[in-house]
Amino acid sequence: MIDKIQTVIARYDELGELMSQPDAMADMKAFTKMAREHRAMKELVEISHKYIKDYEQIKEHEEILNSNDDELKELAKEEIGELRDSLAVQEETLKILLVPRNPDDDKNTILEIRSGTGGDEAALFAGDLYRMYLRFAERSGWKTEIMSLNDNEGGGVKEVIIALNGDGAYGRLKFESGVHRVQRIPETESSGRIHTSAATVAVLSEAEDVDVAISEADLKIDTYRASGAGGQHVNKTESAIRITHNPTGLVVTCQDESSQHKNRDKAMKVLRSRLYEVEMERQHKIRADARKSMVSTGDRSAKIRTYNFPQGRVTDHRINLTLYKLNDIMDGDLTEVIEALKLEDQRFAMETV
Repeated sequence: MIDKIQTVIARYDELGELMSQPDAMADMKAFTKMAREHRAMKELVEISHKYIKDYEQIKEHEEILNSNDDELKELAKEEIGELRDSLAVQEETLKILLVPRNPDDDKNTILEIRSGTGGDEAALFAGDLYRMYLRFAERSGWKTEIMSLNDNEGGGVKEVIIALNGDGAYGRLKFESGVHRVQRIPETESSGRIHTSAATVAVLSEAEDVDVAISEADLKIDTYRASGAGGQHVNKTESAIRITHNPTGLVVTCQDESSQHKNRDKAMKVLRSRLYEVEMERQHKIRADARKSMVSTGDRSAKIRTYNFPQGRVTDHRINLTLYKLNDIMDGDLTEVIEALKLEDQRFAMETV
């Protein structure tokens, strides 16, 4: 353990030294990458220093046990016992922190929400999820940008794509991918019967130009007039963009901006992230063995969570976590759920390393 954490500390110090160089910011991409790595290592390094300090203190106290002073020997024994208990706790934490991190965890993310089965009620639920994630982003201090929004006249959302920019955005939200189910009594339901509806969530790490190479020859780009809720035209110019990636058949549309150029940039950003995810999934399948993590980030068809309004309950089916704090969660307080999912994923990673 000591050798491992000393290597980590050396790398942390090296990054700090590199970032302090006068010309460090000449290459902003390289500097940002170093800064992210350095920031991600901070907790691990702090615990590592404490672990080494306690380890060295134990060695010092063990030397006292060889002395002839009985009183000092008793004190040393007590100190050694307490330090070993502390060391054991720190070691478990270090084992988790030393598990190799997904390099995408520090990236920004693109969140896609689509209404599923359940008609208008599903669209209303998709809108609720949309607001829930916006509030979580606000709590996290992230910047949000609406890439595409297709709502309906009833206040629901058919599809929304949001860019979330901030430290560890993808790493914190990646386990949200899948089918989210709601159980509640719709306002239009006169008999008080509980309805079940669903919405799908997809979380993509934002791909950079270096991650995905896209040839213009592989793209079919169409322009059309943007339309609002109910199909009405919101402008008279063909500013909306539809990009089709011919090799994969992926289609991305964007009509939120009045500028065709801005819509194209947004659509390309989404397309790049979707293509990156396709490649990541392909590589994951190659590496996958018979065992699969309970906390999957790949299967969009999997029912991952149920929001039961009559009971005020939220249940994550992957880790059998049930919380009776639905209102808080819908208001963006997702921390307890996300941390539980991260912990389960880390435990699984430790078992398979």
